[in-house]
Amino acid sequence: MRRTGVARRAFVLSAAGLLAAMTTAGDAAASPSGRRKGGGLPEAAGEVRGMWIATVANIDWPSKPGLTAAKQEAELFAYLDRAVELRLNTAVFQVRPTADALWPSPYEPWADCLTGTQGKDPGWDPLGTAVRAAHDRSLELHAWFNPYRVANHTDPSRLIASHPARKHPDWVVPYGGKLYYNPGLPEVRRFVQDAMLDAVRRYDIDAVHWDDYFYPYPVAGQTFDDDAEFERYGGGFADRAAWRRDNIDRLVRETGERIRAIKPHVRFGISPFAVWRNKETDPLGSDTRAGVQTYDDLHADTRKWVREGWIDYICPQIYWHIGQTAADYAKVLAWWSATVRGTGVELYVGEALYKAGDPAQADAWQDPAELSRHLTLARDHEEAGGHVFFSGKSVMADRIGAMRRVVADHYQDRVRLYPDQGRARSDHRGRFSG
Repeated sequence: MRRTGVARRAFVLSAAGLLAAMTTAGDAAASPSGRRKGGGLPEAAGEVRGMWIATVANIDWPSKPGLTAAKQEAELFAYLDRAVELRLNTAVFQVRPTADALWPSPYEPWADCLTGTQGKDPGWDPLGTAVRAAHDRSLELHAWFNPYRVANHTDPSRLIASHPARKHPDWVVPYGGKLYYNPGLPEVRRFVQDAMLDAVRRYDIDAVHWDDYFYPYPVAGQTFDDDAEFERYGGGFADRAAWRRDNIDRLVRETGERIRAIKPHVRFGISPFAVWRNKETDPLGSDTRAGVQTYDDLHADTRKWVREGWIDYICPQIYWHIGQTAADYAKVLAWWSATVRGTGVELYVGEALYKAGDPAQADAWQDPAELSRHLTLARDHEEAGGHVFFSGKSVMADRIGAMRRVVADHYQDRVRLYPDQGRARSDHRGRFSG
């Protein structure tokens, strides 16, 4: 998840402002039937109102490594309770931040964000607890995985000795100060699927959720070294970029197929950087001049995944304000609405709550009403089925009251996605129904 300047303040709450937003009527339970054909959800089925809870580098949770299990659990419950207070209905919880796990995985070690020591048992099961606690609160729990990131450093010796990256050093590529699994290796693709799908088998999660990291974001002057793999597997492709895109396409398609085979009701969603390609690069692209294009730079053909129906929802990170010169929120939203139309793939919008009130951001982000205007604009796009806010700490702190403004203007009732404790039981899929 690309971010800058995420607030790390303690939870600061304006009681008067929140109470004003909370005093309207109650709890509307919606049926999962009748989803819109054109992408998104019909009014009767409610809208997604979510927040990301990031665990990598302890961005949101736990507040620091090494807390007792009871303290970690209490902090997690505080996020979920806050979601209920704000009439949200979805928690996107990061459970595989750096090729490690927030559950007792047979494939990968315990995450070091829990105890400060990779592989150390924290004494409880965070994912299992999060699923139960979310459903008890009529929240959906989307388990957020990062497929290829291994570490936020380049020293394999800092990984626990039993780590798969230590056992298979040929799987790993250092790049940009981090370690990544090499997407060009079929055995890596199978392994990361197995590691993620273990959670699908073991827990009643509502969705598998990926963020925006596929091939890494470009770093000037550095090369992602996959020469040997391209030499071995790249025959028949026009160039290395086409081969890399095929590697990621295979990961997406195969993962979706395997989720459907294991638990057909579990959805598969991806939250990419929001610009597929600029129009000046490709006439099918958005009217933007973004410095990163997922198709070209991350080798992630996000538009194709939607058009082919390989995923159930797309949640582009439209982290810009309305009127932004290089990437106008309004134009990017319109492009994604047109892209999902007729596909059966749902569109949720990733929102940059963390920018609200950040003095380093543009003037628009100093206005508490900017995010509310995003939701107002989205009403004009029937394909837009909801919004997800980055991230948990910013939801809790609500630096300038932007989240409270969203609640007051748009979330006057609590809308549950599904009456069965927030869990999806719809037969809706993408094009590969069955």
